[in-house]
Amino acid sequence: MTRECGRVNPPGEEAAMYPKVKPALARAWRDLQTVQCGVTPAHAVALGPVDTATGALIDRIDGTRSMEQLRAEAVGSGLRPGQADELVRRLAAAGLLDDATAGGPRAQALRDRPETLERLGPDLGSLSLVHREPGGDLRGLAARRGLRVQVRGSGRVGAVIAAVLAGAGVGRVEVLDGGRVVAADVAPGGLGPGSVGRLRAEAAGALVRESAPGRGPRAGDPEGPGPGLALVVVAPRDGLQAWAPDPDTAAGWVAAGIPHLYAGVLEGTGLVGPLVLPGATACAGCMERDRVDRDPAWPRMLVQWRSVHRRRPTAACDLGLSTAVAGLAAAHALSFLDGELPASTATRWEAALPGLHWEPSPVSPHPGCPCAAAVSPEPAAEPEVVRS
Repeated sequence: MTRECGRVNPPGEEAAMYPKVKPALARAWRDLQTVQCGVTPAHAVALGPVDTATGALIDRIDGTRSMEQLRAEAVGSGLRPGQADELVRRLAAAGLLDDATAGGPRAQALRDRPETLERLGPDLGSLSLVHREPGGDLRGLAARRGLRVQVRGSGRVGAVIAAVLAGAGVGRVEVLDGGRVVAADVAPGGLGPGSVGRLRAEAAGALVRESAPGRGPRAGDPEGPGPGLALVVVAPRDGLQAWAPDPDTAAGWVAAGIPHLYAGVLEGTGLVGPLVLPGATACAGCMERDRVDRDPAWPRMLVQWRSVHRRRPTAACDLGLSTAVAGLAAAHALSFLDGELPASTATRWEAALPGLHWEPSPVSPHPGCPCAAAVSPEPAAEPEVVRS
């Protein structure tokens, strides 16, 4: 089983290569002539036929040797001339090859920050599986540093999302919220007990800085975030605002073409999605119109519920569920920022206590909504993300 991956390096750069088999994939011999890289079906690749000498050469492709050195070692171990190059091409075509020197100048700038890369080692491992070309892991991480994301809400869900995005290398994470932190906002991975009484925006900003792996790019840095928002994550402390988002609040994002993702917990039910791609998928206005079509009493009840929630001091948002929602939402956000369309695109995922079975609910554009998504083509397979 092989997968198309593209060429190893641009012409003329082969001599500078320091290839390595992707370390994120564990290797094992299926039989005497087949080596498998990877355990899980999503990323495992079997490579064959492979003889014993070639298998030994695979072990040497670890990023510490240049192509010239690998060729010499291959011939020294009895392999014919050119077999090292052939093996490297096979590994690259199967998506199993990385290059310790690839990724371009922004990737090299990251290599000059060893403490940052040490923190982000597991993230780079994941990126190497998603971006299959050599150097794709560092190229993907460098791209994250050029992005600006806004998180709306700093409660048990929003603050954790912001911390995860910052910790995963997103260059600029802004958190918008009002009021002061209360004890019910405190959550592992989010706002700590020492934040109680502080302004929420101020406490969340400190959390983002503490979570980031080293100093983030500053204004004017070539690899720093541009002025545009790549994504807004809507994670209000009032879960009702995520369950039934206000079209007026979202109107500005829709008009500006800013993708936005909803996440929250309401009455022991967690939700992630939908990810809204303005003009291509259903927006808050579409969702509201669809509910009114299905239930004429919805507007009347929604007014009452919003009034009740403004007076309610606490919500049914336990730590296990809120942490699960925050983690899933952050993972979907990162998937989108890395150039993929996650499962929350045009779909809301819900899980309710106590069973916590995640169930998808597709969200369709409404023909009466001015966002015009109902007459737009399906979203492209490769979403456009605003980068610097």
